Amino acid sequence: MAVSLKDSTTDSGVDTTSLFKPIHLKQLPHLTQYISNIQTHPNPLDHDPNFHTDQGFYVSQSDVVLRQIAYDLSGTFTTPFPLCAYHRAGPRNQVFFQPSEVRAAIVTCGGLCPGLNTVIRELVVGLWDLYGVRQIFGISAGYRGFYWREPVELNPKLVDDWHKRGGTVLETSRGGFDLNKIVDAIENRRFNQVYIIGGDGTMRGAVKIFDEIRHRKLNVAVVGIPKTVDNDVGIIDRSFGFQTAVEMAQQAISAAHVEAVSAVNGIGLVKLMGRSTGHIALYATLSSRDVDCCLIPEIDFFLEGKGGLFEFLDKRLKENGHAVLVVAEGAGQDIIPRTDLQKQEKDESGNPVFLDVGVWLKSELNKWWAREHPDELFTVKYIDPTYMIRAVAANATDNLYCTLLAHSAIHGIMAGYTGFVAGLINGNYAYIPLEDVASAKNPVNTKDHKWSWVRSVTNQPDFVRS
Repeated sequence: MAVSLKDSTTDSGVDTTSLFKPIHLKQLPHLTQYISNIQTHPNPLDHDPNFHTDQGFYVSQSDVVLRQIAYDLSGTFTTPFPLCAYHRAGPRNQVFFQPSEVRAAIVTCGGLCPGLNTVIRELVVGLWDLYGVRQIFGISAGYRGFYWREPVELNPKLVDDWHKRGGTVLETSRGGFDLNKIVDAIENRRFNQVYIIGGDGTMRGAVKIFDEIRHRKLNVAVVGIPKTVDNDVGIIDRSFGFQTAVEMAQQAISAAHVEAVSAVNGIGLVKLMGRSTGHIALYATLSSRDVDCCLIPEIDFFLEGKGGLFEFLDKRLKENGHAVLVVAEGAGQDIIPRTDLQKQEKDESGNPVFLDVGVWLKSELNKWWAREHPDELFTVKYIDPTYMIRAVAANATDNLYCTLLAHSAIHGIMAGYTGFVAGLINGNYAYIPLEDVASAKNPVNTKDHKWSWVRSVTNQPDFVRS
């Protein structure tokens, strides 16, 4: 249905006057806000024969990306997001860095994820080929590498085949965040562009680094490129590496299915990544169609009694002779018995240490069957593909995504923006304030169509106690 913004009602008589409210444009920090007398320069792309920088090539201040693109014209339901827009990513006609004076630092932090090496490679190649930057450095071992090790000089020849490798050639680590030491190192090594690749915890650290740099009024631009294989970073459509992870997770589910159907009363149990969100488990379940039950952190479940997991699996084994169970690592953590010491454990990033829900479920399944069906055969095959998934190279889709994220980050930082994240919003690349991304979550919405689709595919219970 086409709706004219000049009219206050639709063809069906619905009043739309209040629906098209003013949209708030999220402002980005810029170096000129705290550094005076910064000179601008024509974009070097003007002289690149591969680009035709005629009218319409460069992105302007008026180019924006809407956060929300679907609306309920009846006004019955409120929009889940605020009415806001973000600056569109892409090259600007003026740059705020002289390429010969740029000293860029690239760091990867936190756990591994498919595509890390692709992002590094494309940052190096993009800076080198698009803007003529020749001083590019890799920071090894995560945040602590700023003050702990000498930076590694990078060039296109060195990183040429990095996109074909899993992991991160720069090496990574958790923890090691010492704000003053990090910013001191940035200042002492005369870095003026800092590219930070990592998950939500890394982005929170990047906010602090940006704030301290701004407090010291250093001519240093900071950009974050969100990385989390769990896809738990908010606002953006998805994190890089996620689609590769789903693809690899399907292989584990297929193996579990083969094991289950090849046994008498066989259960294939697969634990997938997802500490706080179940996106990998959800999408792998929908893609596979071999899954009988999907357990994610956003849904509470229980084992015993009517409507519980055991009752469902018992019915499924009687019907089909096998079952496949997929569980995200963060699911069921509140019902796994643990000691007081285990409750207090934290990892190097300060996150609670999770117990292995897969090992616990396998044990509980074996106990249940031995108790309820002592004279019948039963097999549980447990597969944990976590480190296989994290360590693989990115697939074609993620490789392309990583390239465009890297180039978007470069264009933004050369334009003088700082304290921002380059990300995909509704299929368009945009610049988002770092602090917004650092505080945003991306849980599975268990009230939307995708979760209903999971329920319809698996026919699993809703785990609501009678």
